[in-house]
Amino acid sequence: MPDLLARITINPAICHGQPTVRGLRYPVQIVLELLASGMTDAEILADYEDLEAADLRACQAYAAELI
Repeated sequence: MPDLLARITINPAICHGQPTVRGLRYPVQIVLELLASGMTDAEILADYEDLEAADLRACQAYAAELI
């Protein structure tokens, strides 16, 4: 899981310091909302070509760590 969590970054200059995926402008919260809405991994990855399958798992792992 540490490898997944390394994909989540926090930078005050990006998305107002929200946790994002690999320093890209994809907040973890948005990715989790997409997953919760019922979108499949394939649908998300098709819509957001910068994301990788491991990024989706990283967002879930990050949420699990917070809980």
